Amino acid sequence: MRKWLPLVAICLGAFILLVDVTIVNVALPRMADDLNASFSSLQWVIDVYALALAALLMAAGSLADLFGHRRLYVAGLTVFALASLACALSPNAAALITARAVQGVGGAAMFATSAALVSATYAGRDRGVAFGVWGAVNGAAAAAGPIVGGLLTQGFGWQAIFLVNLPIAVAAVALTLKVLPVGGRGAGRLDVPGALVFTVAAASLTYALIRGGEHGWGDGQSVAAFVLAGVAAVVFVPVELRSAHPMLDLALLRRPAFSGLLAGALLYQLAAFSGLVFISLWLQDVLGLSPVRGGLALMPLAGTAFVVAGAAGRHTHRFAPRVPIGGGMLLIGAGSLLLWASVHASSGQTALFAGLAVSGVGVGLATPVLVSAAVESVPPARAGMAGAAVNTFRQLGMTLGIALLGAVFSDRVRAAAPDLHAGYASGIDRVALWSAIAATVAAVAVLAAVRTPAPAAHPATPRGGSGAPEAAPPPATRTR
Repeated sequence: MRKWLPLVAICLGAFILLVDVTIVNVALPRMADDLNASFSSLQWVIDVYALALAALLMAAGSLADLFGHRRLYVAGLTVFALASLACALSPNAAALITARAVQGVGGAAMFATSAALVSATYAGRDRGVAFGVWGAVNGAAAAAGPIVGGLLTQGFGWQAIFLVNLPIAVAAVALTLKVLPVGGRGAGRLDVPGALVFTVAAASLTYALIRGGEHGWGDGQSVAAFVLAGVAAVVFVPVELRSAHPMLDLALLRRPAFSGLLAGALLYQLAAFSGLVFISLWLQDVLGLSPVRGGLALMPLAGTAFVVAGAAGRHTHRFAPRVPIGGGMLLIGAGSLLLWASVHASSGQTALFAGLAVSGVGVGLATPVLVSAAVESVPPARAGMAGAAVNTFRQLGMTLGIALLGAVFSDRVRAAAPDLHAGYASGIDRVALWSAIAATVAAVAVLAAVRTPAPAAHPATPRGGSGAPEAAPPPATRTR
């Protein structure tokens, strides 16, 4: 079992960084009371973490390729743990928001290196199993956040949702230093101009989506942020083309598999997870469930995704990546259609079960292979870059989805006023329909672009698990 200890170290970090995306939601009212802050101002406790992740993932991936994936992973864990402690000790809202931003910096370093570490440590069937477990942890963590947050907040206070990260991060650091190989440093240097321009573009776009969803798309600051994001994105292209060591090698975008996976990642995250925010509102505001019971109502998705990802990981290496990814996205679309058909004004929480369970099967199939396929579609020296890129698109997809679907949801609720039950049901109905469309488009993009034959069987010997140097993935597993 020693060969799986590196996977444990990687999954511990992945779990706490993704739990912290959603764990804060249910604690905001308690935070507002204790810190004497408005609930709306504390929304930035959630938003600034998402903004830091989206803005810094690509820069973190570039640093990982340059200085080594394990080094940056450990650094990220350390920053994340210290920032979590600062969050718990925050005396006011400003200090808490600042600490959450720093926590996002650490999370970006962890997120950018996680998939590359799995790919570099395992090969063959072991790699499929490892990515299956890693993907299961990814899917379960995001969905488990509200449940964990509700339990800790009700039992110990909101500070506990941050303090719980400390022992997990310490265990992850200790295990990483013991069982993961150091790996070599990459050649070249950091593309500082590219990193700065991309960070401005990603941060501006994320801010524009967050603010536009809250204050309207015509809001002056939202428009200015969109303009800045567009200008920075345009400037980014010549900056990268002229760089001897680009942060994002634009030549990779000419690979249909890589480009298709990026598009699929953005739409996948939008379709699978953005709608859960509005379902949670319906469960608590309309059905009157507690935060814990509301979180448990979402478990058909989290539980099914965890089981399917772990089981499918043993077999997905036998298929071309587009099969589980495309098939998984089609199932997410089917699950969304079931929600569209099941939820109405008189529905209870049981109306969610079938749709969430089917979507969970899709999440379990697609998540592990989506990231591993992107990492393996590029040269090994670009593994950190590829992992960071696909996770950046996933994070932007989540932010874009919440903003756009939130506008759809709000319009439907207002149109049905003052009938709260009918308004929320109508809003979820329309959100589910658009999620189904997004998942179907994602499936088509992946099935059309990732044209790879099923890989041949190859040895299941782990690479790096016993201190061996990192090596390139076998040709049979690479996506051309």
